[in-house]
Amino acid sequence: MNKEVMFSSKTCEWETPQEVFDQLNAVFGFDLDPASTHENAKCEKHFTKDDDGLAQDWGGHCVFCNPPYGRSIGEWVEKGFYEAHKPNTTVVMLLPARTDTKWFHDFCLLGDVHFIKGRLKFGGSKNAAPFPSMVVTFRSEGER
Repeated sequence: MNKEVMFSSKTCEWETPQEVFDQLNAVFGFDLDPASTHENAKCEKHFTKDDDGLAQDWGGHCVFCNPPYGRSIGEWVEKGFYEAHKPNTTVVMLLPARTDTKWFHDFCLLGDVHFIKGRLKFGGSKNAAPFPSMVVTFRSEGER
């Protein structure tokens, strides 16, 4: 990823570091990535911007979601929270650790929050992200 773009607001898409996904996938066994491109999808079943992952049903899946980190991030977190209320559904989200936001307090605190030590390098970048990250897990009642 271009350093100039990475440290600016020119993009809200941060490609998941493969090692982070691999560690989480070993625990959860994901089968849906609702916020990806065809090039960076982490699961065979995935939705791109054209598919509009926010409008899709995630029920019955073990979901890995690294949503766009722009203005719509709160909508993605809310979607993940409510989708996880469906039977046999787990949603694991890789998010910037923005503990001062409404979406963090309204939804993330109702899930399992794990802060990542240090700063991640997204998309094969040599430089770490300018923000800390966290993993938030939402599970249906039957999956807790």
